[in-house]
Amino acid sequence: MVEPLPFLDDAIPQYALAVTQLLYFVVAFLAVYLVGRLTVVPLVDRALKARDLDAHSRKPLKRLVRIVIVFVGFGVAFGFAGYGNFLTSLATIAAAATLAIGLAMQDVLQNFVAGVFIYTDKPFRIDDWIEWDNGTYSGVVEDISLRVTRVRTFDNELLTVPNSQLTDGVIKNPVAKNKLRLQFLFGIGYDDDIEKATDIIVEEAEKHDGIMDDPGVTVRLTELGDSYVGLKSRFWIQNPSRADFVKTRGEYVTAVKERFDEEGIDIPYPTRTLDGELQVQGDEIAGFGDE
Repeated sequence: MVEPLPFLDDAIPQYALAVTQLLYFVVAFLAVYLVGRLTVVPLVDRALKARDLDAHSRKPLKRLVRIVIVFVGFGVAFGFAGYGNFLTSLATIAAAATLAIGLAMQDVLQNFVAGVFIYTDKPFRIDDWIEWDNGTYSGVVEDISLRVTRVRTFDNELLTVPNSQLTDGVIKNPVAKNKLRLQFLFGIGYDDDIEKATDIIVEEAEKHDGIMDDPGVTVRLTELGDSYVGLKSRFWIQNPSRADFVKTRGEYVTAVKERFDEEGIDIPYPTRTLDGELQVQGDEIAGFGDE
């Protein structure tokens, strides 16, 4: 039970208790708030920096910490000022409201929790090139918030993706490491020299400045198709990005194709042979040029 301050009891006896409780409330709230802002927030910021989160990623988490400090400050202030009964009633109302809001905002809360996991697990960062939904969508991450992630596609479209969609499925992040392995299947004819074609594929990879020498390129016979022999080339590029990936692969494939043409190695196209007789019912068949 809070006792009125003596000087207030003498000056305004009828309001002494109410004013005393108000003063206690303000002092307690300010004390908790200042301690939180001056100690808790810097400690959290230091911990987030230790996890190598950039300033953009730290901002919403620090805002969340400040909100928690305000709520804790109100709770301590209500108790210190002697508003125990009011605080109990308020807690009951808040619990009921939280339950109702939680049921009505399941998707929002799910995305919020997913956003926290994205910040802590760091499956991708801003400026990373990512793919999700089995490769259906891809693009460069422009912004990460606690509810949604914004991705710029390579067609310059901006996708606003709920975070839960990114955490519930598999995310492919080709640029998470400092090198990326690419592969391409070259098809040659059955009558062509496999060893000669393999040497050409390796030589053109070694000539390209964007393809790493270590690990070196490898070529394996992986397919025997209907009309071609498949030689799969696997090679590595350094510091990958979507632009580097497309440019390097395109230049490399073009160089191999030109060498194949020079050396007389065919890249066959699919052919189909139909055997048997063709029976047509009717008295007359019109040609394509007939009217």
